[in-house]
Amino acid sequence: MPKTANLPFAAADTAAAVVRWLRHLADERRMSPKTLDAYARDTRQFLNFLAQYRGGPPTLAQLAKLEPADVRAYMAARRAEGVSGRSLMRMLAGVRSFARFLERNGKGSVAALAAVRTPKVPKTLPKPLAVAEARRVTDVAARSGEERAPWILARDAAVLALLYGAGLRISEALSLKRADAPLPGKADAITVVGKGGKQRMVPVLPAVARLIADYLSLCPYRLPAEGPLFVGAKGGPLSARVVQLAMARLRGALGLPETATPHALRHSFATHLLARGGDLRAIQELLGHASLSTTQIYTAVDSERLLEVYRSAHPRA
Repeated sequence: MPKTANLPFAAADTAAAVVRWLRHLADERRMSPKTLDAYARDTRQFLNFLAQYRGGPPTLAQLAKLEPADVRAYMAARRAEGVSGRSLMRMLAGVRSFARFLERNGKGSVAALAAVRTPKVPKTLPKPLAVAEARRVTDVAARSGEERAPWILARDAAVLALLYGAGLRISEALSLKRADAPLPGKADAITVVGKGGKQRMVPVLPAVARLIADYLSLCPYRLPAEGPLFVGAKGGPLSARVVQLAMARLRGALGLPETATPHALRHSFATHLLARGGDLRAIQELLGHASLSTTQIYTAVDSERLLEVYRSAHPRA
């Protein structure tokens, strides 16, 4: 971490405190370099604004005397520059982290930052694939032109089939053990460990089980019962990045939109179940959502699809 901060628009005590705060985040909180850069940049912008707004480099004592109106003026200025609510929310998170550091170290409380509400960020609706598109994603033949080992193509198809056919998160699919493999005629469900270590039982379609069996029959590596079910090209645990790249290749081969990501397959699973009359509570259990409100977003997705059909098909629309 730097010994001095590049903060010509802040008083010496404030600049020194920023350096100590960033060192604390790096050494004790173990934050990533990208997060550190973002926090440092956001705090510099805030202090630069205050220097111009208040007519001089802000000292720690002056920071402690800030009014909510000062923070709102900063937010309004950033909005006027075209900064989105999501970006502004991230900016405030960095500045508030600095304020908490000052308070814990006896340098005063910047109460104004806590008194101002964080901007509301509208939830973005997931973009599911069409049923036919989702099915084609798990077709090994769709990638037949690639110079890749058949077992790798079979592995990718099996992983993607679990995301769409069982609604798993990519991390849940890759955390499955070899002993968990649902083979045709032997198991029609798997136990998944989701967020917060919560377990849930998820049914597995025969078509998905067959794809997993195809992968296992072609895989050149010995897979111990307690080892990972899905492995990489060198036999180690398969990474999420490899699956994302496989999906990117499929987007090119099948002409799918950029929104067709591995996670979009999980969205598609929920949306297609709801469209076929699936019960919202049951879908909540299948997805492993702690709250029904999280699952209810799919009702909006389905309503959007119905409105699309209506607008395109009704003669007076």
